Amino acid sequence: MDDAVSADSVTRKSKQGEPGLPSNLNGQPALARGLESGGFEGWGAGTLHEIFQAQVEKSPEACAVTFEGEKLTYCELNQRANQLAHHLRKLGVGPDTLVGVCLDRSLEMVIGILGVLKAGGAYVPLDLAYPRERVAFILADAKVKVILTQEKLREKLDLTQTGETAGTAPRILCLDKDWGSIAQESTANPDSGAQPEHLAYVIYTSGSTGAPKGVLVTHYNVARLFTATDAWFQFGPKDVWTLFHSYAFDFSVWEIWGALLYGGRLVVVPYLVSRSPDAFYEFLAREKVTVLNQTPSAFRQLIWAEASSSQTRELSLRYVIFGGEALELQSLKPWFDRHGDQQPVLVNMYGITETTVHVTYRPLTMQDVTDGKGSVIGVPIPDLRIHILDEKLQPVAAGVEGEMYVAGAGLARGYFNRPELTAERFIVDRFSKVPGERLYKTGDLARFLPDGDLEYLGRCDHQVKIRGFRIELGEIESVLNRHPAIRENVTIALAGLAGEKRLVAYAVLRPGALPAISDLRTFLKVHLPDYMIPSAFVFLPALPLTTNGKVDRRALPEPEAPSAEPISAQALPQTQTEQIIANIWREVLQRGQVGLEDNFFDLGGNSLQLAHVQTRLHEHLNVDLPITRLFEFTTINALARHLNSQTDGGSAKEQFADRARRQKEVQARQRQLSKGKK
Repeated sequence: MDDAVSADSVTRKSKQGEPGLPSNLNGQPALARGLESGGFEGWGAGTLHEIFQAQVEKSPEACAVTFEGEKLTYCELNQRANQLAHHLRKLGVGPDTLVGVCLDRSLEMVIGILGVLKAGGAYVPLDLAYPRERVAFILADAKVKVILTQEKLREKLDLTQTGETAGTAPRILCLDKDWGSIAQESTANPDSGAQPEHLAYVIYTSGSTGAPKGVLVTHYNVARLFTATDAWFQFGPKDVWTLFHSYAFDFSVWEIWGALLYGGRLVVVPYLVSRSPDAFYEFLAREKVTVLNQTPSAFRQLIWAEASSSQTRELSLRYVIFGGEALELQSLKPWFDRHGDQQPVLVNMYGITETTVHVTYRPLTMQDVTDGKGSVIGVPIPDLRIHILDEKLQPVAAGVEGEMYVAGAGLARGYFNRPELTAERFIVDRFSKVPGERLYKTGDLARFLPDGDLEYLGRCDHQVKIRGFRIELGEIESVLNRHPAIRENVTIALAGLAGEKRLVAYAVLRPGALPAISDLRTFLKVHLPDYMIPSAFVFLPALPLTTNGKVDRRALPEPEAPSAEPISAQALPQTQTEQIIANIWREVLQRGQVGLEDNFFDLGGNSLQLAHVQTRLHEHLNVDLPITRLFEFTTINALARHLNSQTDGGSAKEQFADRARRQKEVQARQRQLSKGKK
């Protein structure tokens, strides 16, 4: 590549212009004091907690965070976080010290995150949905000094794999049980010693080698994100944000600090509400939320919930901001038909954990849907640059597909204790004249459109995003290969119901092995989160290969839709209610037969698909069943019995007859067993 090639020939800059950010911190953008004029009074180049403290001084009595009827003002949140920070300082937490955070959705979660930063440390989120083995791996890899948790959650923390001696094992601090001693600390702002170039958090993402990898993100990375996007959004103290996503998903960083850095209100969404589109729709209206951040999959569920609601709620939304996965524009048509495209404004923002949440910005209109555009992701954030390059790192022409590379102020330090991987993914930016500037190799395919917009075209490797979670398929394959019945396997993501992706595992078995699908799922659940469990398994005599000897993923057959296991005639749905539920399950899960005692989640179902079941139950049975009930009754038998118990005498008669039929079947089987013994 010719070093004299103009950067403008290989990249596109934001239509808003791009501030010059010199680089001098080992490849990190310098802390430009000029950002003080970026629209944020007093922001400058401060740390996140310093910027938050400025809001405390400005509006101490304003509501900062709420959860299930509880609330904290900015002053109260600041004081409690200060007490925790002073306590953490005594435990040795300081700049770049990693602190594990394993907390349920609560006010304590926000206090914990803020307290870690005020102590100078960086938080490492440990999602409650992760299996124990994954949590143990993160703890061992990160070598956290302290773990913040709650007494009821201690059992999820397996420290046996940390390799630490008793004297150096992480200190566990329970924010409920130990708060009495924490509350003895000063409520004054501590001197954290942290600078903007110090770490704010380390979020672990899926790893292609079978192990997650920790992404190192600084205070500067996060603060400059809001500075650079302020001209577009102009967030303020009147905004109400939801903390909808897991704090182990970096969309939560945008949610938390989008509220607290501007003096707005952060509403922590209870987990079950976040899983129920109907309940969440009510929640948005009740809390008067103005800024909503969603993955496209979750927003589709919300669209359907609103459309099927018996009562239209008045929403206060100013913005709906998409991220986490590719957006299918046609899915927005029902929303635009009801709300138009002016209030709220829908914005598509492509982003990656390694580049600090968001990379691009694209407001969406009804015309985009009419024009049938693809997944347009817009233009780079003003302090970022995007290059579209070929396999030889040469720029491609507009309209030509290539791999996307990102440069600028959002790039993370790299990966924790993974220097080789950091060097592989964060490469020298030869298009920059500033020494030390880097390019991040995204692994995403894109192209520039004639109007300057970027269009996202998918992955160029085998990494996928499902429900907003980034998944390295290699991690699933690595775990599945540990099963004694599996000789080799490959996992791919296929388009499923309503455009959602589902994971399918193709496996070659060892001689004589024939594992039950339920056993494979149980094995995987010990090591992987639910969103990484394949919904279908296909057994093959051999994996198809290309002429180069690599697995030919395009040659893998479409999975059929048989039942997960052989089902006896006695276990098949019999009553009208059971058959309706079974038909709904087959449609939603794209399966063949399902049995009365089959578990919805063991068949590969997920919480978003459960929302489809909720909608279809209303359509076919005219029942308005809360999704929390569907989490309780996860077999056809249990759900049918619950529905019949809620209905009138006619259905009760059916239930009585059904019970009598079942008793006769049991008696018949007992007679057959007796004959067999004789």
